[in-house]
Amino acid sequence: MDTILPDIEISQSAPIRHIKEIAASAGINNNDLEYYGKYKAKLPLKLIDEKKIRQHHLVLVTAITPTPAGEGKTTISVGLTDGLNRIGKKAMAVLREPSLGPVFGMKGGATGGGYSQVIPMEDINLHFTGDFAAIEKANNLLAALIDHNLQNKKRSLQIDPRTIVWKRVMDMNDRSLRHIIIGLGGTANGITREDGFNITPASEIMAILCMCSGMDDLKFRLGNIYIGSTINGEPVFARDLNAVGAMAILLKDAIKPNLVQTLEGNPALLHGGPFASIAQGTNSILATKMGLSLSDYVVTEAGFAADLGAEKFFNIKCVTAGLKPEAVVMVATIRALRHHGGAKKEEIGIPSPERVTKGLANLGKHLENMQLFGMKPVVAINHFPGDTTEEVELVKEYCRHYETEGVMCTGFSEGGKGMMALAQAVNRIVERNNSQFRPLYNHNISIEEKIHIIATQLYGAASVEYSVKAKTQLKHIKELGFEHMPVCMAKTPKSLSDDEKKTGKPQDFIVTVREFEFASGAGFVIPILGEMMRMPGLPSIPSAESIDIDADGKITGLS
Repeated sequence: MDTILPDIEISQSAPIRHIKEIAASAGINNNDLEYYGKYKAKLPLKLIDEKKIRQHHLVLVTAITPTPAGEGKTTISVGLTDGLNRIGKKAMAVLREPSLGPVFGMKGGATGGGYSQVIPMEDINLHFTGDFAAIEKANNLLAALIDHNLQNKKRSLQIDPRTIVWKRVMDMNDRSLRHIIIGLGGTANGITREDGFNITPASEIMAILCMCSGMDDLKFRLGNIYIGSTINGEPVFARDLNAVGAMAILLKDAIKPNLVQTLEGNPALLHGGPFASIAQGTNSILATKMGLSLSDYVVTEAGFAADLGAEKFFNIKCVTAGLKPEAVVMVATIRALRHHGGAKKEEIGIPSPERVTKGLANLGKHLENMQLFGMKPVVAINHFPGDTTEEVELVKEYCRHYETEGVMCTGFSEGGKGMMALAQAVNRIVERNNSQFRPLYNHNISIEEKIHIIATQLYGAASVEYSVKAKTQLKHIKELGFEHMPVCMAKTPKSLSDDEKKTGKPQDFIVTVREFEFASGAGFVIPILGEMMRMPGLPSIPSAESIDIDADGKITGLS
């Protein structure tokens, strides 16, 4: 692979079409566009057509357990969309929106990379159409109403401040806000109590926006948000504070999917952005359904590896929305296989067939997991400089043992041209009807049974244990009547286990549920394995230090 320009320079130098041209190519009437400048637009929900959805094809892009920098799922998703269009298929990418936390932190944005990007890259990574800001405002309005009710003696719901679980949010990595004290300075400034901030992608409002089926359902789910309990132990919900209408108004535009384009001028919908380690990790149901209404193929992705994002995509999103995915792309990189074969951080770029061979067990486990869902996967070998032919052939041969295909992907350096082989492989799976999707569990079984199935069958754990705190919280969840919700596992993305140090394919380990949370509005229970943070911190050298803008408005340093 030849050295190519940084992502932002590729994006800025690429020709970009007016968004009305992109809309026209997808059969969208110009009158249905809500313009956000010349290159972005929001789309009305009336474009969703349930009849067309059942006739079109949904493709999920997931990955093996990643290295800290990620393995390029978005790059593969965008490149595959361009590749499908190059082989004559009408395809659309439907992806999540980036969070400013990673943009200014360590991981960077979420618009793909190289010559497989969605554009305008700067706009998408920085504020975009304001969806995250709207989610923040709706979240923090509810927080303000809660604290107002604590102080308002005439209309008090008698909420016990010690039971309040609702936190404020902001879309920034700021560790100092994880645990705070509010209401200092006397009674005029509110009731003094402990509080904290989460990052916006971890907000239940984000999860609700991505799970809802329309405005009525959005309002219903907002009303079901659990706040805490009264001093008498009765549950309190957002609807009890008469918060739903005002929150919904703040989300009236954010509920609409956003239309942009790939570097090759193909349509892409970006909507919602929940993290996969602590939320469901997939774009909105509304955007996915809209994409399936407007194109023959929808390429979407789920965050982190298949044990997190894909599991939640299948068991939560697809079951809730009645979606039937027809193909899975498993992204693997040689460097990640070296990592799982024992390479240290500074060694993952050094060729090592021996380490790749050892690391293939991680890929194998993820392929087995996709088969548990009835899915026929294809492996996308995302090519990086330094990958050797011998290492790539080892991966392809290993894939054949699982009766799947390993395909070299050069979308980063060649765009859609380098993804046509993968597009053909995906098309074969769809046309041959090789996949027969089935969820891993029934939502009506107990929470413990759901956790046991995921932990033992997908992670490969020997058993599951619960802390005393988790057992107490589980009893409370059952008392509230939430037992028949799906589970949204919160664990490290760095391992199939709940211990990030266990790379490769761990065996004979015990999963420990430390505590529980639940998102009653979004509709799932959250078992927390290990120490999970909902407000990340910045790395030692934040990406923000390298980002700048000149007098002409040209931005540099974004990735």
